[in-house]
Amino acid sequence: MVKVKTFTSSLKIFQVHNELVELDRSVNEFLQQNKIKKVISVCDSTTNNDGGTMGIIRVLTYEE
Repeated sequence: MVKVKTFTSSLKIFQVHNELVELDRSVNEFLQQNKIKKVISVCDSTTNNDGGTMGIIRVLTYEE
């Protein structure tokens, strides 16, 4: 069965690298804890407020 999981993170000025590393860690932890063996896709999209990036949404599509 194909499933989708969404992860989010806010982005703060001068801390984006650390926030992306933490987002990667969250996704990898989810994959390990749920013993996911097949990832179909990973897609990132930003959220914004009046043209400025405020956060990131990472969508993970996987198969159980």
